[in-house]
Amino acid sequence: MKIAISAEGQDLESPVDPRFGRAQWFIIADLETGGFEAINNEQNLNAAQGAGIQAAENVARHGASYLITGHCGPKAFRALSAAGIKIVVGVKGTVGEALERFERGELQAAEGPDVEGHWS
Repeated sequence: MKIAISAEGQDLESPVDPRFGRAQWFIIADLETGGFEAINNEQNLNAAQGAGIQAAENVARHGASYLITGHCGPKAFRALSAAGIKIVVGVKGTVGEALERFERGELQAAEGPDVEGHWS
């Protein structure tokens, strides 16, 4: 299973980025192999609108089953849900810590978005 985490950097020591659509990076972690790759989200950092939907498409294209992030707005939440991706919000700490918490079953999928659109 692949997990996407919004990140401020390119490795497991990077802080979880509190923003989903405008996160600097996504770490795509493969729980089966233990490997990960960093996906640049630069195209959405300064997007006037649609950053969350475009970021959701990017995460889906990389085969993630879950997204771990700080916050997720309504449009991104709908796009991720439509792609079959479960969303975990309210996560802080490093990417590595978030993955460990996920694997221990401490993180639960959200029922809906936790912020309004264009949150920053």
